[in-house]
Amino acid sequence: MLTDESVLELKNRIKERLDYSGAVSDEQLTAIVEQTVFAWSSSHPLTASELASLVRRLFHSFRGLDILQPLMDDPTVTEIMINHHAEIFIERSGKLSLLPVAFESRERLEDLIQSIVASVNRVVNESSPIVDARLKDGSRVHIVLPPIALRGPAMTIRKFPERPLSMNELVQNGALTQEAAAFLQLLTKAQYNIFISGGTGTGKTTFLNALSQYIPSDERLVTIEDSAELQIRSVPNLVSLETRNANTEGKGEIPIRELIRASLRMRPNRIIVGEVRGGEALDMLAAMNTGHAGSMSTGHSNGPRDMMSRLETMVMSAADMPVQAIRKQIASALDIVIHLSRFRDRSRRVTEICEVVGLEEGEIATRPLFQFEEAGEEEGKVIGSLKRTANKLQHTEKLTMAGLSMERGWEEAVCL
Repeated sequence: MLTDESVLELKNRIKERLDYSGAVSDEQLTAIVEQTVFAWSSSHPLTASELASLVRRLFHSFRGLDILQPLMDDPTVTEIMINHHAEIFIERSGKLSLLPVAFESRERLEDLIQSIVASVNRVVNESSPIVDARLKDGSRVHIVLPPIALRGPAMTIRKFPERPLSMNELVQNGALTQEAAAFLQLLTKAQYNIFISGGTGTGKTTFLNALSQYIPSDERLVTIEDSAELQIRSVPNLVSLETRNANTEGKGEIPIRELIRASLRMRPNRIIVGEVRGGEALDMLAAMNTGHAGSMSTGHSNGPRDMMSRLETMVMSAADMPVQAIRKQIASALDIVIHLSRFRDRSRRVTEICEVVGLEEGEIATRPLFQFEEAGEEEGKVIGSLKRTANKLQHTEKLTMAGLSMERGWEEAVCL
């Protein structure tokens, strides 16, 4: 029976055979691993499949992400959650399950974490125990170390598809209707400022990627993110910016707020802020209000109205401004709010598309243009779709300036 002690013993044998004076190719490493495993198996009988699995695991421990590499290679796994070195959960098709595998030690998990953060020039340690990073394939990584994580190092990996989903694929998956997709295409081309809200894991980044495919290819775009996740491929004139954490001396930090201010000097047509969580909301709204029409961003909330309240709170954390001035700034900057939800059948859908119409009695007023209507449940799947409401789009000035019309938008919906 293969134990963690056996794996550790084999790793040490392989290390002894490695020549560190020069680069070791993947082929050379594979040969050393196979020879070591086959020699060891003469006194530890294993099946052919167990041998192959052991060779892959040992190879990945030197070149890849150890026991996580098969999960990274599995396209059906969307999230990997490591609570501590001996407890790993995965999300597959929206369902969570505990894996029957574990790292052989806490130290091995810590080594892997350090190699991940070092590859993107970030630092995580006891004095700075929380960090966001990304893998080479674009997957998002969030790490928390002791003493904050009481049970040992914790790491969460959010995987993203190699090819971002298109809006047509989201329509086919039932995330929204063709009519709503054509409507959003029209608004994106006309440079409406769009904000995407939703809870954790509702698909905000995926939807933002899909929506960005409607941005005209002759525009200049600047994206700003905490950890680069967006995969915008339809706009060739693109600058992607990413924040930087402070170094071990507490210097060199470059936050989102500074990147937004820097982006204004890059002559962008539009600015996309991956997600706003704090004071950077003020700079994002300022950019939207100073000639960068068509800008987009995302944020966490339970609904469009809740998102307006959260934006107020974020701006308050950055500046001592009267509430009414903040609300006026938000109402002037944002045109459309798209809210995403995750349903009980684990599907992710657009549940509301609202227009921000201005201030009414001192409050930010929104009007739903599309709302999700549930029609029941069938074999565990929620039945329903996004329905157009009786409300009309009030602010049509940008459509007129772009030479577009609502009527043409509905005609396009039929042709999608």
